[in-house]
Amino acid sequence: MTIGVVVFPGSNCDRDVRWATEGCLGMPTRYLWHEDRDLSGLDAVVLPGGFSYGDYLRCGAIARFAPVLESLLSFAASGGRVLGICNGFQVLTELGLLPGALTRNRDLHFICEDTSLSVVSARTPWLSSLGSGSRFSLPIAHGEGRFQCSDDALKQLQDDDAIALRYCTNPNGSVSDIAGITNATGSVLGLMPHPERACDPQTGGTAGRVILEALLS
Repeated sequence: MTIGVVVFPGSNCDRDVRWATEGCLGMPTRYLWHEDRDLSGLDAVVLPGGFSYGDYLRCGAIARFAPVLESLLSFAASGGRVLGICNGFQVLTELGLLPGALTRNRDLHFICEDTSLSVVSARTPWLSSLGSGSRFSLPIAHGEGRFQCSDDALKQLQDDDAIALRYCTNPNGSVSDIAGITNATGSVLGLMPHPERACDPQTGGTAGRVILEALLS
């Protein structure tokens, strides 16, 4: 069982993810350079946080054309587990694997703090061990984390039970307090908080482990 972590020019959380998955949780993990196309042997893929391609144009807009993501589309279509964290979430919306868009925070400030989250949907393995209504805290660090979507897209997320996480106190102006969503089948999760920064008790607690452990559940 092996995890792939995509590395774009400008990624800065790829090593954090690998330490969390391999160092803390013992999951074999390998890096995937943005020009790679071979996802064979992988059971799940993580798109980490950072500033892919310097966030030129807009966050994730250039990264979505990376060769590795052509393979990721096929991987996801076949039911492969995909996790997008922060910039990775932004890339997933640009790629069309998740609806909506991530835009400038409501107050136009970069936010770096711990935030309390509420589990909305526990129908998929990502959060099933916690259960709906459970609360826990994870760190956030973003300037463009405000989730926005059309009324129709929001209704579809609700109908699909695809809103995974909400902020208990909305830090960025996201519609419906959304912090994380899944695709209709639940195999793809995108979220702005950083679970990989909450896996080691020496560097921020272990609340994020439940999400990363689901990569191989």
